Amino acid sequence: MKPKKNLLILLLLTTLFFVYNFFIYTDNSSYGNIHLSEKAIRGENLWLKNNCNSCHQIYGLGGYLGPDLTNAYSFRKNDNYLKAMFNSGIKTMPKFDFNESEKEELLQFLKEIDQTGHYPSTNAKIKPNGWVEIQYKNDVHEN
Repeated sequence: MKPKKNLLILLLLTTLFFVYNFFIYTDNSSYGNIHLSEKAIRGENLWLKNNCNSCHQIYGLGGYLGPDLTNAYSFRKNDNYLKAMFNSGIKTMPKFDFNESEKEELLQFLKEIDQTGHYPSTNAKIKPNGWVEIQYKNDVHEN
């Protein structure tokens, strides 16, 4: 009798695990507000291709050699400064050879990431389902 009871408990726990994970990982309502423009996606691809995340962070995720760039655009609010930084580097940042179009795409990526919120966010709320709800700055991005 005891093995059947243990098997029933195991089956119940496994079922609950799968149901819970289905709802957690298929609920994309938290991300419904954030859509990057095509230009920003090209900038994100440059970010990844050049391995910028090995030194820099976005939302605290990435390397620790350079600063977190989540709100770099709000901090500087100077397109020319940021574009110059992309190519000339600062201190330990390497010099890149981005053309004007690539600099615009990287800048658009940083602009749109900047609009998604503040990092670190002190206004975050943990919802009962485990998701973190953040307060967005602005939901409008360039298309």
